[in-house]
Amino acid sequence: MASVSQTGMRVLIPQEKIQARIEELGGEIARDYPNGPIYLVGILKGACIFLSDLARAIPKPVRIDFMGISSYGKGTTSSGEVRVTKDLDVSLEGMDILIVEDIVDTGVTLTYLTHLLHTRKPRSIQIAALLDKPSRRLRPVVAKYVGFTIPDEFVVGYGLDYAEDYRNLKDVCVLES
Repeated sequence: MASVSQTGMRVLIPQEKIQARIEELGGEIARDYPNGPIYLVGILKGACIFLSDLARAIPKPVRIDFMGISSYGKGTTSSGEVRVTKDLDVSLEGMDILIVEDIVDTGVTLTYLTHLLHTRKPRSIQIAALLDKPSRRLRPVVAKYVGFTIPDEFVVGYGLDYAEDYRNLKDVCVLES
């Protein structure tokens, strides 16, 4: 799908800026993890596109797995209730883990997830997020690698959805009512 120009949406971050920033993040991550593979844990479904591009931008061995975590349902705001819908397929013990998320919003989901993954005894855990919306934070979550800090607007595209629609947009767009 080409860049979007649809009624009810405006482009917040165009695809060219997204790709350039992901290349920069890949270089930063490779410098910070000079030894051994990095385990990228993508949070489904939203982070799958970002994770794919980020993995290719890291010029060193990476391993990939996915978790399904839900706190939104079909609305535009977090329900506050977090549940695991798909767990990892491998052990993380002794591994350097990089949680790959589409957006850090309230921090509720990532607080839950980092506590859960710490119980699995990894060597380290950090967070990489395409987007950070700090004005919405309810829990003190800090992503080490952030693509873009954005205002408090509901965004879709590049993996982010509204009721399962718009994930395939190449740009990050604001869904306006």
